[in-house]
Amino acid sequence: MPVPSRRVVSAERVVQGGCVFFLRNATVDMDALAGSLSVSRATLYRVVHSRDRLLGDVLWRLAERLLAQACAETAATGVEGVLETTRRFTVAVRRARPFRAFLRDEPATAARVLFTPAGGVHARVVDAQKGILAAAGDQAWSPVDLDGAAFLYVRIVESLLYAELIHGRRADPATAERAARAVLEAC
Repeated sequence: MPVPSRRVVSAERVVQGGCVFFLRNATVDMDALAGSLSVSRATLYRVVHSRDRLLGDVLWRLAERLLAQACAETAATGVEGVLETTRRFTVAVRRARPFRAFLRDEPATAARVLFTPAGGVHARVVDAQKGILAAAGDQAWSPVDLDGAAFLYVRIVESLLYAELIHGRRADPATAERAARAVLEAC
């Protein structure tokens, strides 16, 4: 009797499929994604371990593209360049309809995925921000200052981007930028 073959799918293929699914549906449905990848749900979970982790990978992949574009379009250097990159990035995120719909429709999941190790997004954003700060040009942060500055800076930007999720109202971009500038100039 022949042994049924198991379909194998790479983590990269799952994340790519998850990105496509998310952009179309503003969520990731594991059953539907498994079907679109022609694998079982069990295989999908073996590859990604949890929906939160997959959502974290998907959201980071999409954010990473927006951040790279914002960095590429930034003309200024130093503190002004960091702030310009942030402005460009936050505008792009706020315009991303699937992401806004996800925040509105799944606030508890979004909070878990964005802010905790379950999704790993926050840690990746802090690491990316450290790279942006290191490349800023006119600042000489020590490694300890760089870690602290990146963490605080990201928390300020998160408070702007996710204000409705965190406390139910929009944050003022000008106030957030003043706070972000203060962190950058204090380090």
